[in-house]
Amino acid sequence: MGNMTLPLVVGVDGSDSCLRAVDWAVAEAARHGLPLRLVYGSLWERYEGGLPPVGHERPSEQVLAEHVVAAAADRAARRDTAVTVTTDILPEDAADALVRAGDHAFALVTGSRGRGRLQGMLLGSVGLAVAARAPCPVVVVRGDPAGLAGTHERILLGLGDAETGAEAVRFAFREAEVRGCVLDVVRAWRRPAHDRIGARAAAADTHAERASALLDDLVGDAVTAYPHVRTCRATPEGPPGRILVDRSAAADLVIVGAGHRAGLFGLQLGRVSHALLHHASCPVAVVPQRH
Repeated sequence: MGNMTLPLVVGVDGSDSCLRAVDWAVAEAARHGLPLRLVYGSLWERYEGGLPPVGHERPSEQVLAEHVVAAAADRAARRDTAVTVTTDILPEDAADALVRAGDHAFALVTGSRGRGRLQGMLLGSVGLAVAARAPCPVVVVRGDPAGLAGTHERILLGLGDAETGAEAVRFAFREAEVRGCVLDVVRAWRRPAHDRIGARAAAADTHAERASALLDDLVGDAVTAYPHVRTCRATPEGPPGRILVDRSAAADLVIVGAGHRAGLFGLQLGRVSHALLHHASCPVAVVPQRH
């Protein structure tokens, strides 16, 4: 089944963060010509919030779920009537429901915070769990108004190594082509602590050259496959998480790859991914490397 036949799946829960994710996903679905699938997953007994009481009766969680998906679907339809929208209510843990939906999704989209008691967290537990476990790209919609609105006309790709970056490169180039925007490709590096003081300048040149060579090698095929995508390449020295978070302020989407842990279920969400998921100024896409 080709990617273009798969839906863009959005996790909905009635929160403001979820509604921002729906808005972002509608625009993304329209760009790629994809249907939109809105998924509500919940173990009813875990929720205490919901709709205000009607009369003396508290509405059931099923009524709440129906209200949430209907409101999200109505919002999506008002954003773009050309995007096909379907809804699903799944009586299971929200993260499990979305991860399962990711088996047949172009990508999964979540908000950065849920409607539970821990709304003050930098990133909701569902978004973090989905980003770490999903078999497809996951976009956590967060950031400032400019990043959410896509006004920068730039995408930021943070490159690690070949084991985690190949799928992220393809995803980033395809996204830049569809948006018709510039793709900033960044490979940060840090010199070893044991470099001698007198040799630091030469060592810096060596490390920068290696980073540049690896960057060129990782994007070489994609540059050929997507000749109309304009790229800007950079190999700055410093902590990659901090560098990408800072540069996300001028981007509409930041993309990083993730690799599977040997013998374990899930992905390796390292420090860079965590830093971006918690602090980026624009939506963050985590792209798993397929085996």
